[in-house]
Amino acid sequence: MAHRYKVREIAQQSGLSEATVDRVLNNRPGVRENTIAEVKQAIADLDKQRAQLRLNGRRYLVDVVMQTPQRFSDAFRAAVEAELPVFAPAMVRARFHLWEAGSTAQMVDALGRLRGSHGVVLKAQDDPEVAEAIDRLVDSGVPVVTYATDVPASARCAYVGIDNHGAGVTAAYLVQQWLGEAPSDVLITVSRSVFRGEGEREVGFRSALRNSGRSLVEVSESDGIDATNERLVLEALEAHPNVEAVYSVGGGNVATVAAFEKIGRFCRVFVAHDLDADNRRLLREGRISAVLHNDLRADARMALRLILQERGALPVEPARPVPIQVITPYNLPVQC
Repeated sequence: MAHRYKVREIAQQSGLSEATVDRVLNNRPGVRENTIAEVKQAIADLDKQRAQLRLNGRRYLVDVVMQTPQRFSDAFRAAVEAELPVFAPAMVRARFHLWEAGSTAQMVDALGRLRGSHGVVLKAQDDPEVAEAIDRLVDSGVPVVTYATDVPASARCAYVGIDNHGAGVTAAYLVQQWLGEAPSDVLITVSRSVFRGEGEREVGFRSALRNSGRSLVEVSESDGIDATNERLVLEALEAHPNVEAVYSVGGGNVATVAAFEKIGRFCRVFVAHDLDADNRRLLREGRISAVLHNDLRADARMALRLILQERGALPVEPARPVPIQVITPYNLPVQC
């Protein structure tokens, strides 16, 4: 068994003799499984203690940069702020740079104006200019973690978020099960095509419904903003009278529900993303069917941890895929 500590240190931590620890570390026969487990736990505890010593008294400033609807940025900001104390005894502070709609140039400018940052959590367009801006930050010693939507051609150290393609396939499965034999067409609402995560969700959804015989109608470029989204959805519904289901990739669900109600159209099934305040209310009222959700606090914790890992303050742990939760009115979490 590989180890980073002297036999004496592991023995002290585990309460076992040095001879026993030596037998475990060298894979000698005659050692009980629970003894091996005790040695492994002692090494893990020593790793944590070493990390605590590295963190003690250190100060880190993390920038969260996101173009996203305010309902989502508010929820993620609350998640980040709730997780900052977890990294004590280090002091981790966050600055937030959040806006709802804008150009690639605005994102590049925002990234270029960051000063004194120890790391960036980023939700941005998958665009070559954004990738270059990320690369400049990384070259200057500032690690970048992409969140919810990736920029894979950049030097970002990791992506945190759900498997977006898998989320789209899951949404298609739910829509198909709920619609059953009804010959309804499906509306897909996308906030903006430049976000890779939304594109991956849409591709997964379309691929899973390819042989269903249903027409898929897309509405995009609303930035998930309600006023814009309602107008675009109304136009789509009036042009496509057989649309009776929705997969909301990019938000604006209050507006989409309002558009159906405005023309008196029944929506048989509505699958959305993210358990923000709007979607919680719509679920409780029975106006949407299900929300594909992931734990934002777990996301925030992972993103912050990855930044501290890159700075050598924490031991390296691989980023794990974030599981998708299917939330209905009957399993709505009390807190998210």
